[in-house]
Amino acid sequence: MTTLRPFTCDDLFKFNNLNFDPLTETYGLSFYMQYLAHWPEYFQVAEAPSGEIMGYIMGKAEGSGENWHGHVTALTVAPEFRRLGIAATLMSFLEELSEKKRAYFVDLFVRISNKVAIRMYINLGYIVYRVVLDYYAGDPDEDAYDMRKACSRDVEKKSVIPLTQPVRPEDVD
Repeated sequence: MTTLRPFTCDDLFKFNNLNFDPLTETYGLSFYMQYLAHWPEYFQVAEAPSGEIMGYIMGKAEGSGENWHGHVTALTVAPEFRRLGIAATLMSFLEELSEKKRAYFVDLFVRISNKVAIRMYINLGYIVYRVVLDYYAGDPDEDAYDMRKACSRDVEKKSVIPLTQPVRPEDVD
């Protein structure tokens, strides 16, 4: 049985099994603390009955006007717990929270080479909104998809009309 609960400072000492995975972006402790301080409701852990962290999602609410949205900063599941629906459960949590905050859409960035994640996001209703060239600083040859899913507030689904031209990271709003 998996339990979703808020991420705590103590979890920073227990999530190395997830962050050592090559598909997971790892940040400095201050970055995690910033999210925990500013958007604690968007930072959730999936925990096994043993207390082991199975996965987590870290996000935020940002933007203004019709660009007000929920953003997935990081989503990861430990390799031994993948393909159990944990990532989908965490995404559903973030989407529901974004709905409560009256967001127009939820977005995320994913490596174009991460075909498994892209397929999962498409199955969850996300579309490729645009390509962001050289998005990953540590890997200059890796572009990202900016993927989006409209929330109910975006009745006309304007937020998910794909852009045809790629952009650079500095052009992402």
